Amino acid sequence: MEVLGHGHGLLPLGAFRPCQKQQRCQLVGSIHFLSSPVPYSLISVKYRNNDIIRMQAVQEEEYELKQMKDMAASKKRWDALIRDGKVKVLTPREAGYAIQLSNKMLLDVRPSMERKKAWVKGSTWIPVFDVDTSLELGTLSRKATNFLMGGWWSGVPALSYNRQFLSNVEEKFGKDTDLIVACQKGLRSIAACEVLYNAGYSNIFWVQGGLEAAEEEDLEREGPQPFKFAGIGGLSEFLGWTDQQRDAAAKEGWGYRLTFSARLVGVVLGADALLIGAQKVGQYLQDLRSH
Repeated sequence: MEVLGHGHGLLPLGAFRPCQKQQRCQLVGSIHFLSSPVPYSLISVKYRNNDIIRMQAVQEEEYELKQMKDMAASKKRWDALIRDGKVKVLTPREAGYAIQLSNKMLLDVRPSMERKKAWVKGSTWIPVFDVDTSLELGTLSRKATNFLMGGWWSGVPALSYNRQFLSNVEEKFGKDTDLIVACQKGLRSIAACEVLYNAGYSNIFWVQGGLEAAEEEDLEREGPQPFKFAGIGGLSEFLGWTDQQRDAAAKEGWGYRLTFSARLVGVVLGADALLIGAQKVGQYLQDLRSH
């Protein structure tokens, strides 16, 4: 897990997504096990490997505790920025008014997979985090861990800090520019506000709750999806099991729900077909060995 320098005022990347310990996998020696659902007593390993597992569990708890402390410290800094008026707070609707009436610039700091689904017309996109496309061994390991920790369900890929973020902003905007900073839910954008304030930007506005909190009439949108749907993905989106889709289903009625019910049935039938196929292949191989 990449940790950003405290000079940027940011957090470990893991702090920007909920901890999903139930789904986290660890590779210890040659043993691949789920850290929470599988009791240690069910794992038959040598004594030395048991020691490694226990040590890994302790290290994981210490890492999560450090993340919680880092988040608490960051929240204190962010609260102070807002309390002292160094960063002003806007609702999405107020941000829309400011863009239309005062010609303020909206800086979209979301990663690319969210930006391409929906964006505010006329906004400038400079991600503070973006999809990690490098193919180094450590990066590939982090991508695999991210997938196992819930990326398969949420559709959120491994992200890395954009080290050109500040320089790219400085190329486009002077330090006295009125900047409205927004992300999908508000967490990455307030972190970006801190980076900008520390770099000398004095007129910073933070969109509280992010674009996900915006109604369609609040901001002039471009892109194929509503703002509320820009941050969802993965199997949860396919099955319609996100909060945003449930809210939409309540408004749209049964037709909307039936679409996702049909998808769920398809997934179940597909999984059954794969299981039956695997059993038949196993039986076929066993018959070959017996002959």
